[in-house]
Amino acid sequence: MGMLNKLFETNDEPIETNQDFWSWFVKNEKTFFKVVKERGDFEKKFFSKLSPKLAELRAGYFFLTGMVNDNTAELVFTADGAIANFVFVEELVASAPKLDGWIFTALKPALDIENVNIIMAGYEFNKENLSFYYAEDSEYPDEINLSIVNDNFNEQNRDIVTNGTYIFLDNYLGELNFASTIDNLEVIGKDKVQKELIPIEKLKDFLIWREKEFVEKYIGIKHHTENDSHNMLEGTLENGNPLLALVNSDLLKWDSKASHPWILCIEVKYSADENGLPDKKNYQLLNDLEDKILLSLKDSEGYLNIGRETAEGIREIFFACKDFRKPSKLMSEIKKSSALEIAYKIYKDKYWQSFNRFIQN
Repeated sequence: MGMLNKLFETNDEPIETNQDFWSWFVKNEKTFFKVVKERGDFEKKFFSKLSPKLAELRAGYFFLTGMVNDNTAELVFTADGAIANFVFVEELVASAPKLDGWIFTALKPALDIENVNIIMAGYEFNKENLSFYYAEDSEYPDEINLSIVNDNFNEQNRDIVTNGTYIFLDNYLGELNFASTIDNLEVIGKDKVQKELIPIEKLKDFLIWREKEFVEKYIGIKHHTENDSHNMLEGTLENGNPLLALVNSDLLKWDSKASHPWILCIEVKYSADENGLPDKKNYQLLNDLEDKILLSLKDSEGYLNIGRETAEGIREIFFACKDFRKPSKLMSEIKKSSALEIAYKIYKDKYWQSFNRFIQN
């Protein structure tokens, strides 16, 4: 029996917490450091070992590595632009131990433009062939709408050049800033330019200025929903089944929507009756879930319940939020513990245009 135990023995403990992950990393860090320093077999000796451990901890973690100097390796953890995972990457790095020879970084940092030169599919992306201009919209004055002009852009290489330009911006601005400061972005060629071009190296300063203006404009703004009016809306799907929506009509008329620019959309699947609606048991489960969310996402703290939509075995619940971190953590925990099938996404929509369909003229 002792021999059998040895044959099936494993040194790898399950990775369930950030501390578990770092304990495992510390045991292997010297091997990893050697691979990075000597530019060894990254795939076999580093990536293939680190990736499954991160996946055990949470789906959606990615990483980059390289030497900062002769004696220090950097490991950058990234969410690959997925807003809902940013807070978990930040917390993972915040819990990292201090290790000689290592720097751990949460989310891809902003780089000096002199150090950003992306080469992809035979094209270069750098300050020499990129510029920008911005458009203003009187109806949506707080939105940042950018046109990035790439000298190499044409209709034939649209996808490649657009993708490469996005990668350039992700590195130049940093992952967090790129994902959170720009509302609308298009990549175009010189033949489509409509305004005076601005050198791409001035983009950071432009975004800092606009963000400062935005924060000053909306600082301290709150909306209390307890006395708001709600409308019940009903529609009919193509198959004849009903679509029901309950929305905060006062909130949808609010003139400070941009103060809560992050939208949390929660999708809950339930067992439907012949009309696609929940039976009494599932109706109660859905209401209990919504009450649980409302206990944590309070209007006084910057989380506004816009309403819900129910049809065809799916209920969607909508919140407008001042930030994305707390909703990300809350929904991750609820998803783990709930008996219901839950999915969620977080995206930026300063003027809540996603909900124009609920506004009755």
